[in-house]
Amino acid sequence: MNNTPLIFDMHLDLAMNAQLWNRDLRWSQERIRRWEHIQTAATKSKDKVDRGNNTVCFPEMRRGRIGLCVATQIGRHSSYFHKLPGWNSPEQAWAGTQGQLAWYRLMEEAGELKQIRNKAELDAHLDLWLGAPPVDETLSWTSSRPTNSTPQPESLPIGYILSLEGADSLVSLDFLERSYNDGLRALGLSHYGPGRYAHGTDATGPLPPEGKELLREMQRLGIILDVTHLCDECFWDALDCYQGPLWASHQNCRKLAPWNRQFADDQIKAVIERGGILGMAFDAIMMVPGWVHRQSRPEDFQLRIERICEHIDHICQLAGSAKHVAIGTDLDGGFGTEQTPMDLDSIADLQTLPALLRDRGYSDNDIAGIMWSNTVEFLRRTWE
Repeated sequence: MNNTPLIFDMHLDLAMNAQLWNRDLRWSQERIRRWEHIQTAATKSKDKVDRGNNTVCFPEMRRGRIGLCVATQIGRHSSYFHKLPGWNSPEQAWAGTQGQLAWYRLMEEAGELKQIRNKAELDAHLDLWLGAPPVDETLSWTSSRPTNSTPQPESLPIGYILSLEGADSLVSLDFLERSYNDGLRALGLSHYGPGRYAHGTDATGPLPPEGKELLREMQRLGIILDVTHLCDECFWDALDCYQGPLWASHQNCRKLAPWNRQFADDQIKAVIERGGILGMAFDAIMMVPGWVHRQSRPEDFQLRIERICEHIDHICQLAGSAKHVAIGTDLDGGFGTEQTPMDLDSIADLQTLPALLRDRGYSDNDIAGIMWSNTVEFLRRTWE
């Protein structure tokens, strides 16, 4: 199964799943699903639409060699008449993100995660994972492991770069430097709807003055701007205001899945021209046209992982190379297998993608770039 030695996923909501979905990501996928089915049966209702359908946990990440990821904090502030759920004050949203940070720290202490803050830590972590042999799938995760000097992937910590999805929880600009000192290295100004610092998916309007001030402070600190979720007007305003490093961590093509959540071709070109990369998301609603939220099913579209290759092809054609495409699955970002390709039951199934790309004529170097090294090289340039 292991077709690539490493996968770098640019967008995973790990702490959200742990804290808000109450998933112990150290458990096996089967155990999480079984527990959620039991809870759903006991209450005769689902509190989350994706209960029992999760795709992400640490054992599955290791099995698929997802050894690096960008992991998020998230906390929306919803004003009094806001249509989306969220905290009633930025201070409450901040406290929520700090609980998520506390979970990341505990997982570091447990040896499950390793925070990556700079180029030296990134290179050391790469050496660790690229030197590990493939996972032996014939052995159970609870069996005794081989005892030799070569680290086994099922025992390696998963590296994560800390990101903030939506800036609502930053009570003031002073909180940004506090977060930077805690390891925050990427930030998206908005999520869904209107926000304190920018307007996001399904919202409209220019970038407010607070957003411009935040961008100036991000540039001073060297924090990566994640342009994902910005509404069109805020996207262009942000690029005018901010001259630092930027990427789109989980962003597909509007031409192939029409909706303002995806980027139009001129936006994709703008990210490319700024030296950025775009992570391919595996949310069905972002992969195919005509998906109706909470009504459509993957089988209605015969949706398979190969569909993402069309988004990859489109960006490569616009860029003239494969150097600006990466993986940013957004798996378990509020949805599960009810909204993923039919042949994606676990995040480990990303390992089928290299063969699909190879069949389309992508070189081994191109495939390595898409699966992990484009993101690594972006970070090396940024952190130098």
